[in-house]
Amino acid sequence: MPLSKDERYEKMKEIRDELLNFTESPLHKYRTENKYFPVVGEGSHLASIMFIGEAPGKNEAETARPFCGRSGKLLDEMIASIGLKREDVYITNIVKDRPQDNRDPSPEEIRLYAPFLDRQIEIIEPKVIATLGRFSMDYVMNMFNLWDVLDSISNMHGREFTATASYGDIVIVPLYHPAVALYNGSNKETLLNDFQILKKYV
Repeated sequence: MPLSKDERYEKMKEIRDELLNFTESPLHKYRTENKYFPVVGEGSHLASIMFIGEAPGKNEAETARPFCGRSGKLLDEMIASIGLKREDVYITNIVKDRPQDNRDPSPEEIRLYAPFLDRQIEIIEPKVIATLGRFSMDYVMNMFNLWDVLDSISNMHGREFTATASYGDIVIVPLYHPAVALYNGSNKETLLNDFQILKKYV
């Protein structure tokens, strides 16, 4: 039986509290030294569509909000293109703390933070997970036992893959990370086209 809205909120709060004191992470010291926040996620706890990126950047770590910089503006634009607002979906990352110098998250960091993401998926029970970038694509596809079809993101983006979660069937749609479109205008059109696949799940 799905959790109530209040139960989902309380369980997300538990995750936030655990992340605040997540001293096992090699990023914890860096976060506290810079007065950054862990970025748990944002949006509706009843969302049908969940977006998963890789890790927060500087803007995100300063505000505790995912995708709030230039990439976030583009993501909001893409979400609007399918008739939704940010508050209608749920947005998070695998790694919840900012890696130094905006570097890619390490395999160890992904391994440490992934259990929090797994719990968030179980709390929200989305019908669709849209991964943003190759790190989240790799993790989510493997999590749902789809390693046999895993390929490069250039071959995977904009396709739908069905899987089974503990609560029922789920669709995974790998997408390019919005940052890619900021550096190459043609990628923006590709991302916009790929987003239209999500319309049927709205």
